[in-house]
Amino acid sequence: MSDGDRGPAMTTTAVGLCLLPAELLQEIFFRLALPDLFRLRSVSRDLGSLVSGGDFRRLYNLRSGRGGGWLFVYKKRPPRDSVLRGFNDRSGRWFHIPVAGILAPAVPPGEDLYFLAASGGLFLFASNGRRELLVVNLATRAVRRIPPSPLGPRGTSSWRRAGLKLVADPYGADRFRFLFAEMVGNRPVLFEYSSDVDAWRAIQASEGATGGGNVGGRDVCLNLVHIGGESVVLSCAGKGGGRDERPPPVAHRPRFPEGFQGGPPVGMTTSDRFHVYGDGNVAVVRSAAADVAGSGGSSATTRARVVTSVQLLGLSEIGSEWELTSTAPAAVVEEALRRRPYGVMMGCVVEREGVVGIVLMSNCRGSWGLAWLSYHRAQRKWACVPVPDCGTKGLNMAGIALSSTFSRSLWPSLCSSSSSSPSEQAD
Repeated sequence: MSDGDRGPAMTTTAVGLCLLPAELLQEIFFRLALPDLFRLRSVSRDLGSLVSGGDFRRLYNLRSGRGGGWLFVYKKRPPRDSVLRGFNDRSGRWFHIPVAGILAPAVPPGEDLYFLAASGGLFLFASNGRRELLVVNLATRAVRRIPPSPLGPRGTSSWRRAGLKLVADPYGADRFRFLFAEMVGNRPVLFEYSSDVDAWRAIQASEGATGGGNVGGRDVCLNLVHIGGESVVLSCAGKGGGRDERPPPVAHRPRFPEGFQGGPPVGMTTSDRFHVYGDGNVAVVRSAAADVAGSGGSSATTRARVVTSVQLLGLSEIGSEWELTSTAPAAVVEEALRRRPYGVMMGCVVEREGVVGIVLMSNCRGSWGLAWLSYHRAQRKWACVPVPDCGTKGLNMAGIALSSTFSRSLWPSLCSSSSSSPSEQAD
C-alpha cells in the first residue's frame, strides 16, 4: 500500500499522537529509524516540528549511538539497473537508499560499480572500468571523485573491506577521510585521503614491538595480511585532532591461539573454517559438510556446507595476539543462520561503542541469505538481528557494508526538504 492510499488513517493517527504528552512522544519517536521520521514529518506539521528540533536531534543521536546500526546491500540487475538497500535493526525492515539517481550523471553507461563502505550520509563506490573511487553524499545529493592514491588507479578486486575505512566528519556534512592500508616493499603503510585538502598522504607504520604503540588510543584497525597463523594489523587514529596531530600508525603482528591456524579469509565448500576480519576483530566461522537436494524433482545433489559455530577473537592490549573473546551460543547461531546451506560465504565485522556486529552473506544455487549476529562486550551477551529477505534470489550482489547510522548527516535534509530522503520501497 502506498503512502497516498492511507492518508486519512495516517492523519487521524497523527491527530491522536499530537494529544499525547511531548515526553511520551519523544520516547516513541526515539525508537524509529531516521527514514520513519522523514515520513512522520510529512504527515503532521506539529510532529515534524518536534522531530526537527535541536533537543530532539541531540537526544536521538545519543540514543542511536547505543548499539543501533544499518546493513547496506548493493544489488546489480542487468543491464544497468542497480539499487542500494539499507536494513535498520531498530525498525526491522529494509529501505531504498536513493543513490542511483545521484550517481547517474557521474557514471558513464556500461560502467561497473562496486560498493565498498558507508559512514554517516556518505557511500563509497569503486568503478571497475575507470578504476576510480566515488563518494555519494546523500545529504547534499552530490558525487565526489577521489583522486588516485600514491599507488595509482586500482580495480575493484584490489580493495579489501577489512583493510579500508571511510570516516565521516559528524560535524560537517561534506567532510570525510578515507583510509586504507597496504604492504609496500614488505612494510605496512597507511594511505590517508582528506576531503579538506583533496589530497593523499602516505605514512609508514612503526612496528608495535619497537614503536611502543598499544592499540588503545587508535580507534581504527585495518587488516593487511593473513596467512595461516600470521597476521598484520595496522592501528591508527580515526577521529579527533588535526591531520598532523593524530598519533602515527602502528603495525601489529598478532598470532592465533593454538587450534585456530589455517582458516582462509573467504568461505569455500572445501574448508571447514574461515575467518572474517574487521575493526581489530576476527570472526571464526566453522562449518560441516551437507548435501543439498536438487530442485524440480531432480535426484542430483549439491555438496554444500552448514555453519556450526561462530567464535569472536580480538586483539590483545598490545596487539601481539588474537585473544578469544566469546563463542556464540548454539541457539543464537541456529536462529541467525537456520542451518541454511551455502556454497560460498563472505562477510564483514564492525565494532562500534562496545558492540561487535558480524554479518554473513551466503549463496547456494543462486539464492542469497543474510545473517546478522552481534556481541555486546559490557553485557557479554550475543544476539541475533532477524534480517528479512530483500529480493536477492538470482541477483548479482555487488557489495555489503555495516554502518552505525547516518542520522547526523541527514538532519539538515529532515529539517528542510524530504525529496532525497531514504524511503521504504519494494524492488
